[in-house]
Amino acid sequence: MQKHYRSGRLGEEIKKIVSELLRKELKDPGIAQITSVTGVDVTSDGSYATVYLSVLASKEEKQTTVQALNKAAGFIRGRIGKRVAIRHVPELTFKLDTSLDYGMHIEKILEGLHEEGQSSEADRAESGEKHHDGK
Repeated sequence: MQKHYRSGRLGEEIKKIVSELLRKELKDPGIAQITSVTGVDVTSDGSYATVYLSVLASKEEKQTTVQALNKAAGFIRGRIGKRVAIRHVPELTFKLDTSLDYGMHIEKILEGLHEEGQSSEADRAESGEKHHDGK
């Protein structure tokens, strides 16, 4: 009897399996040491899955890691097929998850604004301006 997975549930299973493969089985030198799966989107018909990765490495190493995993997609699909009872394992595509980089970029901008705000308050204090809070 085949299990029927919804795309969200299948995505979580794929995420768990690919994460384990990255830790234990995939020893390709093109794959960065610190690579983690941040999410998996599976199409509603289950035929395609996009695996999002976070890679702590240089820009070149990130691209090399994605290329290596896309080349190993057939091997990874085979491993998924052995562990998950589904009739058709989705075609896998690996992509970088840029949300962490974007979040860090926004955090740097906010820190800069905060520092800028503190320095302008210090400048006002030095110039003799008084802060009135309306009381």
